[in-house]
Amino acid sequence: MRLALPLRLALAAAVLAAAALGGPGISPALARPRPARAAAPTVPVVVDGSQPGRAIEPGYLGLSFEAAALGQIVRLGQHGDLVGLLRSVGPGLMRFGGITADENVGWTDAQTPPPPWATSVIDPAELDALGTLARRTGWHVLLTVGLAHYEPLPAAREVAAAHRALGPYLAAVEIGNEPDSLGRHGYRALPWLAQGYEEEVASYREAIAALTPGVAIAGPDVSGSGLFAGWGEAEALAQVPALLTGHHYPLGCAQTPPPSIEALLSVATRHREAGSLSAYLKVSRTSGIPLRIDETNSVSCGGVPGISDTFASALWATAYTTQVIAAGAQGLNLQGNPTNCPGYTPLCAPTPAALAAGALSARPDWYALLITRSLAGSRPLLGRIETSPAPNLVAQPFVAPDGDIQTVLVDDEPPQAGPLVLRLHVGAGYRTATVLRLTAPSPSATADVELGGHVVARDGSLPAPRAIERHAVHGGVVKIVLPPSSAALVSTGPPRRHARAR
Repeated sequence: MRLALPLRLALAAAVLAAAALGGPGISPALARPRPARAAAPTVPVVVDGSQPGRAIEPGYLGLSFEAAALGQIVRLGQHGDLVGLLRSVGPGLMRFGGITADENVGWTDAQTPPPPWATSVIDPAELDALGTLARRTGWHVLLTVGLAHYEPLPAAREVAAAHRALGPYLAAVEIGNEPDSLGRHGYRALPWLAQGYEEEVASYREAIAALTPGVAIAGPDVSGSGLFAGWGEAEALAQVPALLTGHHYPLGCAQTPPPSIEALLSVATRHREAGSLSAYLKVSRTSGIPLRIDETNSVSCGGVPGISDTFASALWATAYTTQVIAAGAQGLNLQGNPTNCPGYTPLCAPTPAALAAGALSARPDWYALLITRSLAGSRPLLGRIETSPAPNLVAQPFVAPDGDIQTVLVDDEPPQAGPLVLRLHVGAGYRTATVLRLTAPSPSATADVELGGHVVARDGSLPAPRAIERHAVHGGVVKIVLPPSSAALVSTGPPRRHARAR
């Protein structure tokens, strides 16, 4: 199967010179996809630089783990591959939360005995080790303290210890994970509303401020955007947090029809995601408080094998990452579990022996972080797909601080659809383009994912592309062949000096 992609590229390249420009007519990028492509159609993609968005802040990429995994993560940072892997992505944000933060994990120290309800605990030594991991990697930490078992003072002691251990690497503290679900899970009497939550958060914040004044608080960390009009607005007004947070899973583990690769990569899913982001960001923009999707991945409940552990998840995560940051959110955290290779997780150990040795493997999700890691400081631009009907294609351009145009392309059509010939209109003054490709044998592949023709090494390093793929820019247009079920980062530049002057 490794020969399939080069063959498709060669065939498409042969068609490239003869490919005619597709007919005019603007069609939205999220229009209904064609079921199949008989030939390699030419698709114009226009980069509109007239209204660049806000610059993307460092740390926009992140990982999210269950609070119960905190001790395991710091041990992997002490003797395994985790440090090199985190450094390869660049400074990011580690979140520790999930359902275990509320239901299972307690705090203990010299003043606080382990709570009787807890199945595991976090202690000062683990937070000290987490601080060491943060300083070695440059990653900051978003820490969730439990709310389901109402214990403000132990939570305040945990925050104080985290502040001592992490210092400036403690980005913020969340109070409760998906607090909107506490009533449904039997931890609060129904009806359980945002008002009750905010009253309890106020008590937690008072206890935290008494021990550690000035700690940044994030929230409300709700389970989805459908609740954000109420819960997010209440949080913004009552608490004025440093960061608004919420979760997103495009597919549900128990949904009807059941989740599938086709559904994950569908235009309908991207439409719903755009609506979800709009609901989140409406509160953010009204309040002036930044928003982060602090927990997300492909299918809820830990993922579904055959979907969450496949290359399709990398294509989805690449597209969703660019969608989130282009819409104006601060960033996102891909949820994972280092012991759950068949589910969703960017990194995992395939065997107990590998876990004990700290030998983590980069899963398909991880490659979505790698292909988008260079966008810090860039500003999102509008990308218009000007053909009808539009293919199942994501085309999101960004302008870098030095003026280069970086365009993330994701072709979500199935392999049988055949390649696209893209005419990327970047504007006058650009000379050359380089292409970094994200590929795999098929959307359902669980191995042999490659970025620039290479897999990630155990230490997190990624060799330079086997052959630098360069393309000339003629009249402000660069032609790129994009195979189906693949992604690419096209970097166009540098602008000529006279173009910069304008």
